[in-house]
Amino acid sequence: MPVPEMDKATQTELEAAAFRRLVQHLRERTDVQNIDMMNLAGFCRNCLSKWYRAAAEEKGIALSDPDAREIVYGMPYKEWQALHQKEATAEQKAKFAAANPGH
Repeated sequence: MPVPEMDKATQTELEAAAFRRLVQHLRERTDVQNIDMMNLAGFCRNCLSKWYRAAAEEKGIALSDPDAREIVYGMPYKEWQALHQKEATAEQKAKFAAANPGH
């Protein structure tokens, strides 16, 4: 089935809705650690917030990393860390180091 044609405004609305759903899903899945996301998918909540900040900057909107993270996490990052982040295991750290040299 071919992808339906749509105007740019509709495409942007659909992309924005998908982004909002992704962010909501990540907020609900606090059991999924960022290191696991990095190891499996090569990105995490922090990456998403950096992409958001970069997009804002492209539009001339100044947005700090902490503010962008709060948009993605739904709360200040330090608060999210205290509530949900677990210490990474040696295995997780080794897998991350192997997959992301120099990161």
